Amino acid sequence: MDWIKRNLYFLVGSLVALALMGLAGWYLYSKWQLNNDILVGLDEQYAKLKRLSEQNPHPGSGKTDNIKIARDQQQQLRDYIGKTRPYFQFCPPIPQPESGKLTSQEFSSALSRTLDQMQRDAAKASVVLPPNDSKNNSYSFSFAAQKESLAYLPGSLAPLSEQLGEVKAICAVLCAAKINSLDNLRRERVSDDDLKGPQTDYLSDKSVTNELAVLSPYEVSFRCFSSELAAVLAGFASSPCGMMIVKTINVESAPAAPPSEPLAPPMASAPAYVPPPPPRSAADNYADRYGLGGRGGRSRPMPPPAAVYQQPAPVAPPANKGGLPLVLDEKQLKVTLMLNVVKLAPPK
Repeated sequence: MDWIKRNLYFLVGSLVALALMGLAGWYLYSKWQLNNDILVGLDEQYAKLKRLSEQNPHPGSGKTDNIKIARDQQQQLRDYIGKTRPYFQFCPPIPQPESGKLTSQEFSSALSRTLDQMQRDAAKASVVLPPNDSKNNSYSFSFAAQKESLAYLPGSLAPLSEQLGEVKAICAVLCAAKINSLDNLRRERVSDDDLKGPQTDYLSDKSVTNELAVLSPYEVSFRCFSSELAAVLAGFASSPCGMMIVKTINVESAPAAPPSEPLAPPMASAPAYVPPPPPRSAADNYADRYGLGGRGGRSRPMPPPAAVYQQPAPVAPPANKGGLPLVLDEKQLKVTLMLNVVKLAPPK
């Protein structure tokens, strides 16, 4: 204890120096570990630089900076997309209230008016719609569940109004092409109300969203001839309501129509009218009775007896042996189209 009292300052200094040496050692160890981490990262950057320098095309060197050029081209592409966006407007939803808030009553009224308008457009274009089902008085264009309801879930009104506008645009193209008949139209389910509708009105596919747009699937089955099919494809390609891309197409011969009832056999034609002979005088009757000759020493001939003449049976025209051979005998087609309605995403 006496030694500690005599060398107290030396002892305290030694302890402080020892503590400082421990801190210095810990600091050196931590920095050494950090230095190793930085060295590993630097080696990775050198390896990446070497890999880029050996790629084709080269990222550039000196005044040529291919990376900057690629970024500039990306910006040019974004500017081009912005310029073409006005030409690819999406189909306006039905209805589209001015306040922006859609209610069940507004959608129900707009749905009834739109379905009635599409039915009248089909009748005007001589397009035969599918037969009526047991619940609805007319074809509902895949909105049978919503047609029978007056109240809808709040979150389903916006997607249903968008689908109604897209279905109307699709049917407008079909009516403009004057197809023979519409067999079915299917869309994706966007509401719990769709679970109550017939299964033939819906698809199992869902909308796909990417960086640029939203692709909503639809399936249309109809019957037509080749000229009407060409008009349908041209109508989808030039539709003013958004972009309608035909994804798949299946064309097959339409089943033959059932034979019609045989016609009744034609009725026998009435006998031809024969006018009565002209009246004769007593002298003419006396001369005919006794064979006395008339003028020129010849007897007057007896009038022919009244005869009943039948109309001759129709004769089939002779076969045209010198005509052109039949090359194309067009038949009705059954077409199933799978298409996507493209809605551009809002710009970032």
